[in-house]
This record gives sequence, C-alpha cells and structure tokens, in this order.
Amino acid sequence: MPQPKHILPIIVVSQFCCTSLWFAGNGVMSELVAQFNLLNSAIAHLTSAVQFGFICGTLVFAILTIADRYAPSKVFFASASLGALFNIGVVWDGHGLTSILILRFMTGFFLAGIYPVGMKIAADYFDKGLGRSLGYLVGALVLGTAFPHLIKDLTTSLPWKTVLIATSGLAVIGGILMISLVPNGPYRKSSQGLDTSIFLAVFKNHNFRSAAFGYFGHMWELYAFWAFTPVILSAYAQSHPQMEFNIPLLSFFIIGIGSLGCVMGGYISEKMGVQKTARVALLLSFLCCFVSPFAFEINNPTIFLTFMLFWGIVVIADSPLFSTLVAQNASPDIKGTALTIVNCIGFSITIVSIQLINSLRDATDSNLIYLSLAIGPLLGLLALKDAAKSSVE
Repeated sequence: MPQPKHILPIIVVSQFCCTSLWFAGNGVMSELVAQFNLLNSAIAHLTSAVQFGFICGTLVFAILTIADRYAPSKVFFASASLGALFNIGVVWDGHGLTSILILRFMTGFFLAGIYPVGMKIAADYFDKGLGRSLGYLVGALVLGTAFPHLIKDLTTSLPWKTVLIATSGLAVIGGILMISLVPNGPYRKSSQGLDTSIFLAVFKNHNFRSAAFGYFGHMWELYAFWAFTPVILSAYAQSHPQMEFNIPLLSFFIIGIGSLGCVMGGYISEKMGVQKTARVALLLSFLCCFVSPFAFEINNPTIFLTFMLFWGIVVIADSPLFSTLVAQNASPDIKGTALTIVNCIGFSITIVSIQLINSLRDATDSNLIYLSLAIGPLLGLLALKDAAKSSVE
C-alpha cells in the first residue's frame, strides 16, 4: 500500500528535533560542571539520569500499553512538549547536582514517548521496507543526539544556556509537526485495553527473543561510546600534545556520522537480509571495541579520526535492524509495546556500561578500559548465532 510521500520525511524530521533533548546536557557538560561546582564524574551521572528516566518512562509506557492504546502522534506531541519543558528547566541559576539530575531524569522519562513511539508510527505506515524506513528514523535519532555538540561549537560566543533553549525549541517544533501532519497509519491496530502480561509474554517467541538479545548487546556499547567520545578525544589529544582538536565539533561528526550507517544498513538489508546485515554491523563494532585501546598509540590524527568515524558508523548501524526484527516478530496489536519493552531493557543496560567505564576511569589511567565495551557485542553475536542455527533447523 503506497503511503503519502511526506509521511516518512515528517517522522524523520520530528524524531531529529525531539531527540536533540537527549545529549543536551552533555553538550554543555563542562559549563554545567563550572557553573554549579560539580565534580568531573558528573558526566556519567547526568548521562545515566537521562537513561534511567528513559527506562522508567518506557516501563510505564509498556505496562500501560500507552503506544498501542492511544493515538501515537498525540503521545509523541505530549511527550515532546513535556520533555522540552524539563530540558529548559536546567537554565535556572539556583541548581545543585540533585535538581539537575531530577530534570535530566524527567527529560529522559518523556523521551520514552518519542523514540519508541516514533518507531511505532513508522511501523504503522511501512510494512515492506520497514528496515529502510527505520534506518532513516534511527539516523535522525543519531543526528539529534549529536546536534547539541554542534550547537555548542556554533554558539561559543553565546551563553551555554543557548544550547538548552535551542534543543527545547526544536523538540516543540518536532511535536507540532508530528501531531499536525502524521495521522494514524494504515497498519495500526489498536490494543483493546490494559494487559500487564504482555511485558513477559513477548519473550516467549524465540525469534523475538534472539533479536532482543542482539539489541541488548548492541546497547551495552552504544551509549557508553557516545557519552565518552569527548573523553576519548581529550585523552588522545593529551597523549599527543602536538595535536589540536576541536572536541565539540569532532564529537558531533563522530556521533552524527552514525546516521549514515543507519541509512546504509537499511538499504543493504534489503539485499543481504535484515538479520545478516545486523550481524555484520555488530561484528565490525565488536572489532572496533577490541582494537580501541591500541588506537591511542597511533601518532597520526588522520588515521585515529578515521578509526573513530568508522566506529561511529558501525556502532549504530545495527540499531534500526534490530528494531525491525523486533517489530516483525511481535503481534501487530502490541507492536508499539514490544518496541518499548525492548528499549526499556536495552537502556537499562546502558547505565551499567556507562557507570562501569566511569568507575574504571577512576581506578586507572589505562585506555584498556574500553575493551569492556566489547562484552555486549560479543554476547549479541552469540544470540544471533543461536537464532541462525534455529532457523536452519
């Protein structure tokens, strides 16, 4: 069934605008530390606060099956508006660490009504070519996540609060676009009511479970890599004093280039198959984790940055593919809830990996700590291998 040509671009633009809320705090992290006298460890705590808020939000949305019981565009708009409100609240001058953590937590909570609900909306419109469509959608998430770093670089002469005001404004615009221009999709099947058993029932499907476990392995690495990209760049610059890095701009490019990986992965999956393409991307990402400690020894910034850009591509390329597999192996009437459940668990895992890297940084100066990022992709590859064996049998 052909869909109006404006639908996918509107969903993509809305997703980009609204997910700029995600790393808005990271984009001004050094200013927050200085302004509110925070410790340097605040980078992990503030990032984890957003992740924990997202986890709690997805848990509530999943248990109440909100994305399947109510018009998803309305849920998206309400979540975008409230997320923008809590995001801009950080600009108040009287904050301490606790109040900032609460605001970042609430921003993350309402991102639960943006990211998985955006995927649900796409799945309601696109049956065939879902992998390609979600490639564009997750690509928008990646650009939105990276965008605060670019705003920071472009507004160096302006107050740090500009980044938070700009991202909140974008989120409101994204919500308005979605509710105004994207009605319920033709493949949407409304849930008949509250069913709390769904949270566990979805994992009885072996193919769903394998796709979910592959996604969990991918998530172990993804947000820790994004959160510590500026730290990795700073560490390399310090060990090679002759190098001069524009860390906010480079962070934007390294994170943002992942959008290209998402789109490329979507197109490649139409020829190679979704599961096989996801497996290849996850393998490449695993290899990047494995060799990352040795990249610090490269005395050539071009080669080092090329490696980081490649890692930025493959670290996210499998994300829309796993979401496609999850959506394809879930019943149509609980598709939105299934995506939300998997997001909930996946983002719970990100807190563990982010805090692990942070603790290892406190314990040692060795760059070998980034080897721990390989644990997730390795376990994800094993889950996908099990799924491949099952399909052959």
